[in-house]
Order: sequence, then structure tokens, then C-alpha cells
Amino acid sequence: MENSPIFKPLLTTTHTPINAHFSKNASDFVVREIPLYEFSGNGEHLVMQIQKKGLSTSEALSILASTTGAKIRDFGYAGLKDKEGMTMQYISIPAKFQSAISSFSNENIKILNTTLHNNKLRIGHLKANHFFIRLKKVLPSEAKKLQNVIELIKNRGFANYFGYQRFGRFGDNYKSAKELLIAMTNNDKKSLKKYNPKLRDFLISAYQSELFNRYLSKRVEISRFCESFSAKELAEIYKFDNDTIKDLKSQKQFFKLIRGEVMGHYPFGKLFLCEDLKSEVDKFNQRDRTSCGLLVGSRAYEATGVAFSLEQEIMAEGFGFAKFANGARRFNWVWADEMKCSYNEEQAQFSLSFTLQKGSYATVVLREILGREIFDI
Repeated sequence: MENSPIFKPLLTTTHTPINAHFSKNASDFVVREIPLYEFSGNGEHLVMQIQKKGLSTSEALSILASTTGAKIRDFGYAGLKDKEGMTMQYISIPAKFQSAISSFSNENIKILNTTLHNNKLRIGHLKANHFFIRLKKVLPSEAKKLQNVIELIKNRGFANYFGYQRFGRFGDNYKSAKELLIAMTNNDKKSLKKYNPKLRDFLISAYQSELFNRYLSKRVEISRFCESFSAKELAEIYKFDNDTIKDLKSQKQFFKLIRGEVMGHYPFGKLFLCEDLKSEVDKFNQRDRTSCGLLVGSRAYEATGVAFSLEQEIMAEGFGFAKFANGARRFNWVWADEMKCSYNEEQAQFSLSFTLQKGSYATVVLREILGREIFDI
């Protein structure tokens, strides 16, 4: 299959690219899960906090299963982590395997602590992830640029794009997903044989993510253009009606809200339509709610008006395949918590840490900070 270039969504930052070396190794990229709830301390399930390096969650589970005698399906986890960097995450297993776990030893997996709980961990039982990133070969002049842009993102937030990891090493998941969806549309049984249910779900999710990024990139473009162009010029570029242009130009924050779009209470809560724009802008600026983009599907919460038309325009090809997925909404704009940084001039190293809500990507934040693509460094 011919490789497809990864779509590169617009950055929200506009500074010149910053020179720094980044590597997702165990010393320079560390992820720590923050669970959704406290564990009870009693129950039929053993919850382990493990530290792994050089292994994906699936690979770590295979090692744990082969050592303890448990089956893969016995394990529970709140989130899947890739093999790059070091990860501290929570895994559950039936308590009957506790003695086998107590003697477990592996050079790439450490069991940091254990406790009991009354239910198995499930995907989504995760509040947030805390990240530590170390950049190397950073000159003092570049460190100052880093500090300035970090302060900007800390105060303003960032576009909640899906990270490059979602789209395959060569960006070919989107193309594979389109081939799958066409085969499903045509009921091409011969072609469909090569896709097991797990692969189907994975590719459809990657397809939804690509369309989401394309839409969000357009929203970022609109927000940037609102700062650079007059109302008349915006009307010529986007063909929006006068009321929509007036709404956009009236907003002082970077990311502009659109009347009729789907919003959600932040960081958790119900979805609703943006009707009272002034009120929603005020609450958006207080980080009480935020804009929500579309993951195309037949049961997704629908926008109205101009917001609906914009989604239809940007995601046109996806609506033909909507029946093959339920669909959902994902925050367009989010904020990093506990954002801190420090610079060691002698070692030319710049350290950064922050917490993101589940589903957000540290590499997306780093891309904004560096002002350039990072999947090729």
C-alpha cells in the first residue's frame, strides 16, 4: 500500500520553530495515570500500579499472563499506553492471582504497589494522565522562547487534536479505514475477511480521528483569521452571514465559539447546544465548559445552524459512512493543569511537566510548544 502523508493540523501558536532535541525514551518521557476514583482496599480484584518501559500495555499484559497463569481477559486496565517512554499505569487482576503476583519479576515491568478493589478496571476508569518531558540541547535563547510559549498555553489552552500516534507510522490508517468502509458499504465479503472486529473498530476510530482533526484545524484557522482580517474579509472568505461574523469578531479569546455548536461541561458533564453565546463565552473563559467536535456516527449529538453546516462541509465524506459507527463528541479545546517547567543551562536541558484529561495527547502539547512537527524527530 502506498503511504499516505499524515494530515498536519494548524498550530494555534505562531512563533518560529524552537530548536530542541526530544526522544520518547524512559528517561525523557514519563507518563503516570491518575485513576478516576480511589480504590476501596477490599474486594475480589487486585489492583496493581505497574511501571513499564519499552512495552505497550498489551505486551506487558502478555508477560504478566504468561508468568502468573492468568488469561489476558482476566486483566482490566483504564487506558492503553504505547511502548515508548516510561509509563506508570493501573492494572487489575482477580485477587486469586495475588500470590503469583507477589513473586513476579521482570526487568521491564515493576509492580510499584498493590491494593484490593471491588470491581475490574475498565477502559475509561481514568481521570487524567500526568506527563514529564525532558528536552535536550536547549540553548538559553531557546529556553526563554520555551518559557514564553508555555506560559501562553498554560493560560490559553490548546486545540485537542488527536496525536500522530493515532494514524500509524506512515499515516496509512486513514487510507486503510476508507478501504474498509467502502468494502462495508458494498458488502464486499471477500475484502472484509481480512478485517477482524478489533481491527475494524481500530480503523474506524482512526478515520473518525482524521476527520475530527480536519474540522478542528478549520476552527483554528477561523480563530486565527478573526485576529488578522476584517469582518468584510471574513465574510468573503467563509461566506458566513452577518450575525455569525459579528459573533466571531465580538469574542476576545483566541478560540472562537459558534452559535449552535455542541458544547460540554468541562472537564466532565452533559452535552448541550451553544445558544446564549455571550454567556457561553464567559463560561468558556472560566474553563467551565468547552466546544465539542464530532466523531462521525449515526448517534452523535447534532449541532445546528452554521455550526452544523460547517461540520457537514468539512466532514462530508464521513457522513456517507456514519451508519457504521455510533459516533460521539470530543472536546475541541482543553487546558493543561499543573504546568511547570525548569531549565538547566549547564546541561542544556529543559524539563516540563503537566496533567491532561484522558484522551488528550502530550505530543500535541509539545508540538504547539516547539512550533513544529515532532513525529519525525
